[in-house]
Amino acid sequence: MSLCLKMVKHIQIIPVGFDYCCGLVAIGAFVLARVREATVKGDRMSRSHKAVADCHIQIAAQIGVLGTSDTQGLSKFMNKLSELFEKIRKIEGRVSSDQDLKLCDLLRYYANDTKAAKDLLYRRMRSLVNFENSNKALEKARAKGKDVATAEKNQQSAKETFEHLSDVGKQELQEFRTRRLAAFKKGLVELTELELKHARAQLKLMTEFIAAVGKD
Repeated sequence: MSLCLKMVKHIQIIPVGFDYCCGLVAIGAFVLARVREATVKGDRMSRSHKAVADCHIQIAAQIGVLGTSDTQGLSKFMNKLSELFEKIRKIEGRVSSDQDLKLCDLLRYYANDTKAAKDLLYRRMRSLVNFENSNKALEKARAKGKDVATAEKNQQSAKETFEHLSDVGKQELQEFRTRRLAAFKKGLVELTELELKHARAQLKLMTEFIAAVGKD
């Protein structure tokens, strides 16, 4: 069972303890940290692909120079090889852009959504503290026979706030889980399709280059 499903299941139970609420908030913080770590690694991967594309520019340029200065009859081959690297560079640049758009942006969105869910759980935890304190204050007021009406009003207000946040939390966590699954499925499927498309394009370029060189 997923973490969000566990949160939704347990947030329906109103009389939970403060320690349990703290545990849910801690779990949310842990998940958020892991998502942010994945986002950083995704950005690093995207930058690495961009660096690979930039390297192809330099390789293509140097091979082009060799082609113009060649005296052994390899200039035609060198020029074709330079053109191949230039075309591959464009594809690698598209791969980098797709990774940033389909994966890194997805992780950033998920990190923001996870932070919102964690903040919601924290607000619920604070409202539980206020509810428990108002119960204690009501007990003391009744024992002393003073300010009972005010204490009851405060206790009722704290209870309503806690129950409201519990209801909102249940609904938002369910929606969060649905959004997360839909977003990850859409983003990862589209990224995979694009990477397969780029890989086929590179394979086609290399096959055509080998065929052209074989004819020459």
